Amino acid sequence: MFDIAVFGSLFLTLFVIMDPPGITPIFLALTAGRPAKVQKRMAFQAVCVAFGVIAVFGVLGQQILDYLHVSVPALMIAGGLLLLLIALDLLTGKNDEPKATKDVNVALVPLGMPLLAGPGAIVSVILAVQRAGSVSTQMSVWIAILAIHVVLWLVMRYSLLIIRVIKDGGVVLVTRLAGMMLSAIAVQQIINGISQVIRGS
Repeated sequence: MFDIAVFGSLFLTLFVIMDPPGITPIFLALTAGRPAKVQKRMAFQAVCVAFGVIAVFGVLGQQILDYLHVSVPALMIAGGLLLLLIALDLLTGKNDEPKATKDVNVALVPLGMPLLAGPGAIVSVILAVQRAGSVSTQMSVWIAILAIHVVLWLVMRYSLLIIRVIKDGGVVLVTRLAGMMLSAIAVQQIINGISQVIRGS
C-alpha cells in the first residue's frame, strides 16, 4: 500500500534541496542564446541526468561512496567548488563570450549534476532508501523521486516563456543574478562540507 507520509516527507525535502523556482534563473542564464527547441531538449536532458544519478545513488549510493573512500562532506565540497567556478563565469560574463561554450551541453554539467542531483539530494535519497523497509515504503520513495523530477522538468520547460518577455537585456540581468545566487549556493555547500568535516573530527 502507498505510504503518503513517506512520499510527502521525501518530496518536500527534495523540493527544498533541488529548489525548482530557484533553478529557473540559473537554467535561463545557462541556456540563453540557444534556439527554443534546444532549450526544451536541455530541460529534459538535465532532468534525465539528475534522475539517473539519483537513481544510481539510491540503489548503490553507500557502496559507491565506500568503494571510492569518499565521504559525504568531500562530495559536498567538490560539488561546491564546481558550482563556484560556473558562478564566477556567469558573474563575469565569460559565459556569453566564447563560442565554444555554446557547444557544451550544460544540461549534463552543471544543470543535471551537481545543481539538481547535488550532494544534498543524493544523501537524502540514500537515507530514504535505507530507511524504507517494506515494498510499499520503497515504492513511495521512488514515486516521490519521480514526482520531483517531473516538477523540475515542468518548471524549466515553461520558464522559457520568460525569455520571450525579458529579451536580451533581461537575459544579461538574469545571468548576473543567477551567478550571484549560484555563488551563494556554492559557498554554502562548501561551508556545510567543511563544518561536517570539523564535527566528524
